[in-house]
Amino acid sequence: MKLNSKSVYLILLSTLLALTLQAQEGVVTISQDDAIDKLLEYKKDIKTSKVFKIQVYNSIDPDKAQREKANFLNSYNEWPVEIVWNTPNYKVWVGNFATRLEADRALVKIKKKYMYANILQPKTDD
Repeated sequence: MKLNSKSVYLILLSTLLALTLQAQEGVVTISQDDAIDKLLEYKKDIKTSKVFKIQVYNSIDPDKAQREKANFLNSYNEWPVEIVWNTPNYKVWVGNFATRLEADRALVKIKKKYMYANILQPKTDD
């Protein structure tokens, strides 16, 4: 019985394919560093405040932030306004909203003049 070249290639290909399929079996073991667990626990512990605020302005110049606070108070006087310094920026924050819904309602009004205003829930220092 004489094998032609097509038969040899077919047998060789079948053998290699069978070996490749067997090589795909195995057990995967994942080892996780303990630092990852600590990091996840730390992330859970980061405290955010129970209030929502709206940021209406952000600048590295404290005088500009002060002017923007005064401008805001001239337009809207129904919410408290504060300037917060967070290196290197001075931020003008508005309100102490108990729920996200309250903050969203105020944001709709504020966005008429401050289109880049956004809601945030600041972190506490505790």
